[in-house]
Amino acid sequence: MRKLLVAAVCLAVTATGCGATVEPSRKGDAGPAAVTLTNCGRKVTYDTVPERVVTNDVGITELMFALGLEDRMAGFAMPDDKGDLTAVPWKDGYDKVSWLSKDELTKENVLDARADLVLAGWNYGFREDGGFTPDALKKLGVPSYVLTESCRNGRTKTSRGIMPPLDALYTDLTNLGRLFGVERRAAKLITGFRKRIAEVRAQAPADRPTVFLYDSGQDQPFTSGRYAAPDQIISEAGGVNLMHDVRDSWTTVGWESVVERNPDTILICDYGDVSAEQKRKFLLSYAPLRGVAAVKHRRIFVLDYADLVESPRNPSAVERLGALLRTVAGQDAENRADAEGN
Repeated sequence: MRKLLVAAVCLAVTATGCGATVEPSRKGDAGPAAVTLTNCGRKVTYDTVPERVVTNDVGITELMFALGLEDRMAGFAMPDDKGDLTAVPWKDGYDKVSWLSKDELTKENVLDARADLVLAGWNYGFREDGGFTPDALKKLGVPSYVLTESCRNGRTKTSRGIMPPLDALYTDLTNLGRLFGVERRAAKLITGFRKRIAEVRAQAPADRPTVFLYDSGQDQPFTSGRYAAPDQIISEAGGVNLMHDVRDSWTTVGWESVVERNPDTILICDYGDVSAEQKRKFLLSYAPLRGVAAVKHRRIFVLDYADLVESPRNPSAVERLGALLRTVAGQDAENRADAEGN
């Protein structure tokens, strides 16, 4: 993903499974090591258990860490604008695994690392521009796995998303669990995530606030459609994604649509050269937004980029956003009661 009352919500992330003990690998077991998975609707067979995985970006990298698979990694590529990596449950993983590139992942990175699997996604490393694609890597003898949130759906040449975002997270954890022989570990994570999210969902307000996800862009905002992680993070937290009807993941819309739909809150995706505070100041000063409820009431929240892409941080993001949206709903209920009493 590229082109995230005021609250900065950067509490410590809690997650099941820091310092995981990896289940025994299939390697050396009786019978063939090959595993066939369904990835982006296609059957893909992996002949051996990967031992030198290269990942792209923070969410994908932390999927491996959450499964306790640091020792199966040769390195990761990630810009250094993804927040403080020393305060997350997977700090040990970042300490152990090589940071191969702070720019785009390249064929040279992959070959230099002697990678036997590249774990990335469309717009999360894979791209036609520059020829860094699963097909190009296959020609080099390097298998790939495509992040499910990023699977192309065929509606347009670049549109992405084939299932609800949290289902995509669970699909990838399940598939990686099978590939690396850590199925129990993956199942335990998924069970824990589902339980935490269900507890937040049970507290959802009757009147759900509408939420506009603002990633970046001044001429046109970059935001989340129904297939990017924020859509379901927002809905499970008790809100409604303003752009849920857009059948894409991360995409560009027009400001006219935002103004017309009048969001109750705005959620900023915090990353990159433009800080969350700079984004907030722009939203508050941008003339077309002056009449929008979120701006009038200064309901602009902040979550980190790593919370809002497919990652093991998603359940924590649901919990924190849920607490904020319940506060918004409570304030609105009080305002309505006051208005009726006058």
